[in-house]
Amino acid sequence: MDRKSNKGFALLAEMGTGKTLITIGIAGHLFNEGKIKKMLVVAPLSIVGVWREEFAKFADYEHNVVVLEGTNAKKLDVLRNLCGDGLQVAVMNYESAWRIENELVAWRPDLIVCDESSRIKNPQAKQSKALHRLGRKSIHNMILTGTPVTNNPLDFFSQYKFLDESIFGASYYAFRARYAILGGYGNHQIIGYKNLPELTEKAHSIAFRITKQEALDLPEQVDVVRNIALEAGTQSLYNYLEKESYAALMQGEVTAANVLTKLLRLSQITGGFVGGDQQYIEQVSAAKLKALEEIIEDCEDAGKKLVVFARFIPEINAIEKLVKQKKLGYALIKGDVKDRTEQVDRFQTDTNVKVFIGQLQTTGLGLTLTAADTAVFYSLDFNYANYEQAKARIHRIGQKNNCTYIHLVAQRTIDEKVMDALKQKKNMATLVVDNWKTLFNQ
Repeated sequence: MDRKSNKGFALLAEMGTGKTLITIGIAGHLFNEGKIKKMLVVAPLSIVGVWREEFAKFADYEHNVVVLEGTNAKKLDVLRNLCGDGLQVAVMNYESAWRIENELVAWRPDLIVCDESSRIKNPQAKQSKALHRLGRKSIHNMILTGTPVTNNPLDFFSQYKFLDESIFGASYYAFRARYAILGGYGNHQIIGYKNLPELTEKAHSIAFRITKQEALDLPEQVDVVRNIALEAGTQSLYNYLEKESYAALMQGEVTAANVLTKLLRLSQITGGFVGGDQQYIEQVSAAKLKALEEIIEDCEDAGKKLVVFARFIPEINAIEKLVKQKKLGYALIKGDVKDRTEQVDRFQTDTNVKVFIGQLQTTGLGLTLTAADTAVFYSLDFNYANYEQAKARIHRIGQKNNCTYIHLVAQRTIDEKVMDALKQKKNMATLVVDNWKTLFNQ
């Protein structure tokens, strides 16, 4: 930490390197020194429960941890009744924090921790603004993330505004003028960056970086691509919709939202389904399901457990149906599943639970699935952070075997473009807007 200030500290630790454990240790030291009594942890919804478990496992000092969940009234009741001689720790999700901001101010936490702080990278978002205001009032602030930059270097600003405004200041526009090159229409578009060595130096002045390579003696990772041929009818449908989407973009306004909407329809088809309304979903392909069935059987024969990630709910439902038909025990996490900790525990400890099915956007953070050393990506999105975080579910502390990642990629489709983009860590914003034509086989 910068010797000139002890207001904020960034723990830029890659997934699986123990950032929660480190934070619990730091909090314990501050508590034992009499510097903090109350700690607020703000985290993505999917991992708030992890903090309670990790405190129980690792905190060798008196503490009382509560998770604020349920209605706002219930959250406030739990917060008001949090007391005791030990460190008082309240854990909640980002969406809840801004809704009860005034009550959190009144509670007066001494230490505020933003876990997976890229959630507040947008300085205009309500949750970001709330954390900025809360951060000014606390004594100490911490951000925890392995990916402080997911889109561009300007992602640092909002996270550090919460952390310590003395690093980059309080004005996003002044920050952007210092580190971005503006051009394009009206001179308002970011066309490049400048002064990046200075930005990096300032960011790291109150940060500690930990990579897996430096910190862990983890087994190797092997990526496997299984090329899937869609059925002739499905391929024809895909080609038709692709041509239609391309023509619509050529004739209309090209924005990131428009391009991504067209690509989403194409991605749904490669997974085997069409239709946006759950009541009108139609299955148009079983190609990926057949490939997944073979992988499940191979793992079953080898006595291994398997993790399966998929992007869309109809895919999740079809995979669940497949596993049920094979009479295999399974655990499942998607958007509406509440007992996530229980699902993970079953997969990790119950020998009869052979398969873990996870929605990509929901299971990318905070979960340990090291009972398996093989994961299947049934489908992917363009978000590199989602991809890396999902991979880290099996490649983390406790894993003793080499990890294999099997990617089901439909040939001659958007799947190939997504896989290529993720491999090369391409700039998604540039790809989707400036180079969108390369995403279509036209």
